[in-house]
Amino acid sequence: MSVLDWIILAVVLCSIIFYGLYRSASSKNLDGYFLGNRSLPWYLVLLSIMGTQASAVTFISAPGQAFDDGMRFVQYYFGLPIAMVVISIFFVPIFHRLKVYTAYEYLEQRFDKKTRTFTSILFLLSRGLSTGISIYAPSIILSSLLGWNIYLTNIFMGGLLIIYTVTGGAKAVAYTQQLQLIIIFSGMFIAAYMMVHLLPEGIGFIDALKVSGQMGKLNVITSGQTENGFNWSDRYNIWSGIIGGFFLSLSYFGTDQSQVGRYLTAKSLTESRIGLLMNGIVKVPMQFAILLIGALLFTFYQFNQGPVFFNKAVSANVVDAAAREELASIETAFEQKSAKQSSLVSQYIKQPENTVIAEQIKANQQELQEYRKEYKSTLKKAAPLADVNDTNYVFLRFVVDHLPEGIVGLLIAVIFLASWGSIAAALNSLASSTVCDIHKQYSKTEFTPIGEYKMSKWYTLGWGLFCIGTAQFANNMGSLIEAVNVLGSLFYGVILGIFLVAFFFKWVGGTATFWSAVITEAIVVLIFWKGKMAFLWLNLVGAVVLILLAILIHATIGNKKQSMP
Repeated sequence: MSVLDWIILAVVLCSIIFYGLYRSASSKNLDGYFLGNRSLPWYLVLLSIMGTQASAVTFISAPGQAFDDGMRFVQYYFGLPIAMVVISIFFVPIFHRLKVYTAYEYLEQRFDKKTRTFTSILFLLSRGLSTGISIYAPSIILSSLLGWNIYLTNIFMGGLLIIYTVTGGAKAVAYTQQLQLIIIFSGMFIAAYMMVHLLPEGIGFIDALKVSGQMGKLNVITSGQTENGFNWSDRYNIWSGIIGGFFLSLSYFGTDQSQVGRYLTAKSLTESRIGLLMNGIVKVPMQFAILLIGALLFTFYQFNQGPVFFNKAVSANVVDAAAREELASIETAFEQKSAKQSSLVSQYIKQPENTVIAEQIKANQQELQEYRKEYKSTLKKAAPLADVNDTNYVFLRFVVDHLPEGIVGLLIAVIFLASWGSIAAALNSLASSTVCDIHKQYSKTEFTPIGEYKMSKWYTLGWGLFCIGTAQFANNMGSLIEAVNVLGSLFYGVILGIFLVAFFFKWVGGTATFWSAVITEAIVVLIFWKGKMAFLWLNLVGAVVLILLAILIHATIGNKKQSMP
């Protein structure tokens, strides 16, 4: 990067840290540290919810996802608006009425301590590991593209945000997320504008969409149907999005403390509901826009010479002479085929009704894909431990290779800020669950409000260090936006099932719910391990199986604790 890029990067990051510290004043107790004294308006709740879910993984990996697989990933979010309505009606009023610090506090009142503890442990496990990935995601890409040491980058990425998260708590997280999102969306808009601006003269936004559509990258709606019936292993289609995505969103926003903690900061029940419902309205268009950047990027590389492999750090480290020669040969053939593709696409823009040219473009693109596969296969043989999935590097490679000075620094800052927004909220929620659901429940020591406040800061620091440590061992996960959601789906269905029993099956007690949760979690992991089902369906399976088992076990052993009215 240039000196100007470094200056912009430093100014943006330092401004965020100081702004977070400036807006972090709150009461020195659990209510102030974890919930910002329950004083935030709905628009800050909305921005905090969006900032928590829209991590660096979203802005780094999603454009690459669309570049490779088209925009069908947006269907993953189709169930989210419905989930926001359900949560606003059934979940939020209970949490507000009971004045809980964590979602799992309610489970002890409804069931018993062991059910609360088990559920909070599932959350801590899933969120702690996911946050490690959220730190690793931008670190590995920035270290690869800019030549930074990956371990030092992880420490830097995690270390700076710990400063204002530990110091300021929930209030600092909410206010910094507000400013972060403004900068993030501004940076992404500039990147999208530059993709179109750098296309050949006379080719605009509509032309770019025509090319993307012709190449199958605007596949927003897919049915999942094949000649042999419905494909249950198809990850993204309208049914898995609406049904599986609904259960995933219901669990994530309704039971995951990293999100519950965001809308518990609202100053009233109405403000919480408005924040959630507005999130349901804006999330799908926001994700559509981010994926559209990937589709535009695909068009950009139809006219401009793109790399056969986007993670140049991996290919640069190949030492075997024969392998390097073979890689160079594939790269030369790819460049020649890319030049032909650019010529064909230019002709298509002038003659969009010419089906012969359209078919030639698709055939030529298929050959380009084969060259990419061959390159990765050769690379894997030469460096067996290397990560040859370059989906996560597509967007950042464009930023580094094609954007002017200053904008590169801004886009790199965007990656940092997106990472910080989600990680800071995650650390705050991990600490709140550890303090309220584990430490205070099993410690015999009595703490004063100021003592709980100080303890909360230490747990925030501890989880920050844990997540940085997790990031140091993460590798070879493929598309990071998929990795995070797959990991969450292993736990979210079970956690959701526990809450659904608590809300809607009042006669089922804690012991039946606890053992059904243990058994169901084992079943979900087994299904995933066998690879028989796309991960979105695991959220539905986990919730439904747990409810059925809880009813069955309850009928067998009876109620061990009186349910709440």
